[in-house]
Amino acid sequence: MEWFEALALLLGAILFLMAAGMPVALAFLAANIIGAWVFMGGERGVSTLLNNGWGALTKYALMPIPLFLLMGEIFFHTGLGGRMFNAIDKLLGRLPGRLSYVTVLGGTAFSTLSGSSMGSTALLGSLMVPEMQRRGYKSHMSIGPILGTGGLAIIIPPSALAVLLATLAQIDVAGLLIAGVIPGLILAIFYIATIWLQTKRDPSAAPAYDVPPMSFASKLGLFLTEVVPMVGVMVVIIIMMIRGIVTPSEAAAFGALGVMILAAVFRCLTSEAMRKSITGALRVTLMAYLIVFGSATFSQLLAFSGASRGLVNWAISFELAPLVMLLVMFAVLLLLGMFMEQISIMLLTVPIFFPLAQTLGFDLIWFGLIMLLALEISFTTPPFGLLLFVMKGVAPPGTTMREIYSSAFPFIFCSLLLVTLLIAFPQLALWLPSK
Repeated sequence: MEWFEALALLLGAILFLMAAGMPVALAFLAANIIGAWVFMGGERGVSTLLNNGWGALTKYALMPIPLFLLMGEIFFHTGLGGRMFNAIDKLLGRLPGRLSYVTVLGGTAFSTLSGSSMGSTALLGSLMVPEMQRRGYKSHMSIGPILGTGGLAIIIPPSALAVLLATLAQIDVAGLLIAGVIPGLILAIFYIATIWLQTKRDPSAAPAYDVPPMSFASKLGLFLTEVVPMVGVMVVIIIMMIRGIVTPSEAAAFGALGVMILAAVFRCLTSEAMRKSITGALRVTLMAYLIVFGSATFSQLLAFSGASRGLVNWAISFELAPLVMLLVMFAVLLLLGMFMEQISIMLLTVPIFFPLAQTLGFDLIWFGLIMLLALEISFTTPPFGLLLFVMKGVAPPGTTMREIYSSAFPFIFCSLLLVTLLIAFPQLALWLPSK
């Protein structure tokens, strides 16, 4: 069988099963069994493939996923996230568009701890949109910052999706996590600048309102007690990884322990909050591990059948410049993001794109960050970006999908601008991991 026939069989089986309503991970598993039967010699091939898949689950690099998820769940269910948002809200005073800034600043800090774009968007949407609409904010000033900030969870560590991508691509987990720090902060600054421009262009879009005045000493005390401890957890674990003191798995454990200690200090670490946190983290962890199992066996089948090598050779036969090939891969990710959720995209593209990127001479950490940004943009790409529907689910009644789409576009532009900067100046991503 030719390589393109093998590729068509594997991808066709996956897409058919997904279209028939089968869950993504199970669709990959079923297609892998079919492929193993065809390419690896029937029952013996299936047995070999499954044994190799179990081996992929024993990788130490997967350990940060449940710990990062547990950290975010505790942060959410104990109410620490709400305390931090309330503090930032009071600190900004009577600033025009204040609640939009609160969304970006508080959302950026929350994203670093939650590691989940869907969780960030759901929390911000349920907390902030009703309040902003009550204050007379227009939809693009309330919905847009939330859609943008929710995506920051993908690239600012600790990011469970970054850990999963690094594991699937077999690249350095710590390197990819740390590479997202500077670009993530730049993206948050772009968002703040966007809000400032929107308020200058249309002051009525985010009307100011009176707030109780606070002395400088009160603001300083609020900042030190309600903001610094939460953000400090993220800063400490990043510094520990950069200095080589801990591995990503150990950093994730310290992060989860740190959030638990904070919750205990603030007297909000209840048994019910822990039960909900452990249940939520366990549910997502099991899904992630099943996905790793399916992806590992899928990659082996692509290699065994010759499909991955044939596809890479076919792609480089066009003799396109590496930058053009990068833009083609980026466009494919955006296109897939209109119709598929991000983990499915990773399962389909990582076994193909990373060997191609290596052949083209790209730094794989840098390319991994570009791919994460493409996934972040596809989260909010109309018509079927996942965060668009999460926002629709938590937005006040009467919010239309058209309003959500139009609110997302300025923040999509910010992300595209960041990608342009990373292509022009790769050291924005690579300098910090090199330290």
